[in-house]
Amino acid sequence: MRDKVIYGAVATRSDSGATRDCVVRNISDQGARLEFGSTVGLPDNLGLTIARKGRSFSANIVWRRATAVGVAFAEAAPASDLDERLRKSEKKQRELKRKIRMLLGEG
Repeated sequence: MRDKVIYGAVATRSDSGATRDCVVRNISDQGARLEFGSTVGLPDNLGLTIARKGRSFSANIVWRRATAVGVAFAEAAPASDLDERLRKSEKKQRELKRKIRMLLGEG
């Protein structure tokens, strides 16, 4: 079942890295419906970044309309941006704790 949403997103061409803004209208674990100003020139495969969800997906277009496409998320989706930010944040937190212990003479 897809959740009805309105999320801003960025679609990225894997061949050139060119980006296009779009709106996610519904989403599930398997795919989403995206709206563009026009679907002309969209490749069959693209990257999709949804900042509000902190997620990035590799997606394949499965249907097209004048201003909308349906995408299926690829099984081997790359690690999300949120995962990477969380790892960096946890590393920084460990470093700060270590510095605090040193300043307090505990380490």
